[in-house]
Amino acid sequence: MAETTRRKISPAARKHARERGVDVERIVGTGHGGVVTLEDVERAAGAAPPSPTMPPPISPQAAPPTAAKPTAGAKVSEAMRRTIATAMSRSKREIPHYYLAHSLDLEPTLRWCEAQNAKRPLERRLVYGALLLKATALALRDSPRLNGFWRDNDFVAAERVDIGVVIALRGGGLVAPVLADAANCDLDALMAWLKDVTQRARGARLKSSELAAATITVSSLGDVGVDTVYPVIHPPQVAIVGFGSVVTRPWVVDGGLFAHRVVHATLAGDHRASDGHTGARFLAALAKQLTEPERL
Repeated sequence: MAETTRRKISPAARKHARERGVDVERIVGTGHGGVVTLEDVERAAGAAPPSPTMPPPISPQAAPPTAAKPTAGAKVSEAMRRTIATAMSRSKREIPHYYLAHSLDLEPTLRWCEAQNAKRPLERRLVYGALLLKATALALRDSPRLNGFWRDNDFVAAERVDIGVVIALRGGGLVAPVLADAANCDLDALMAWLKDVTQRARGARLKSSELAAATITVSSLGDVGVDTVYPVIHPPQVAIVGFGSVVTRPWVVDGGLFAHRVVHATLAGDHRASDGHTGARFLAALAKQLTEPERL
């Protein structure tokens, strides 16, 4: 079969990949010499890796232990980091990045969200991250040069906004499951998707189909206290949006000074596909979306 000439894979893993509908070309092999193992297929298919067991106690008379071999989970984490590093090195080498940053007033959005949540049961309450994603998707509809791919030395616009949402994994590494047609996704459906996919990503239970090609990526490090994020574009995409922490800052409204909750948004754009003027208009559109949260 053709796949045996492309990848080293055990017969059991090959059979299991066929049964689970997993593309072996997208699996990082952790076996000897890069062989794709049954465990690699299970992980790619969304199965949770087995829990590590505690080593047996060592008696005082026992010989000193040898260096511990890395676990399968550690191997996968390191392989993922290598893959990410390769992609990001290529991105910085080949893509002429430009960066823009803008402070967004979240006070209207957060007040609206708090009012909505006061009327909702706990399981249906909104988080502001869902509103940021929806606002980003709507702003991108007016900035099509930021939503698509650079292929064969030319920009290819995407027909819809499919946002890759970066999620940090507990064992290290990142994944970016895709929220398809985000501009037309209502807030309740978006919120349900965000909760579900975050839990399954951190439990290694994502399906390979959920990691399909996004048209743009959104990265947020606000939950770890970072004010501003300067992300790197994931090729062949031509832009990436970053959000930092929500912070309280002095804010002028109609000549009056108030304490407002603010988030710093950044855009990294590919200068081959767009320019700073395009990026600035997108950030302005994003800010406007967040002043009218009821329309999200």
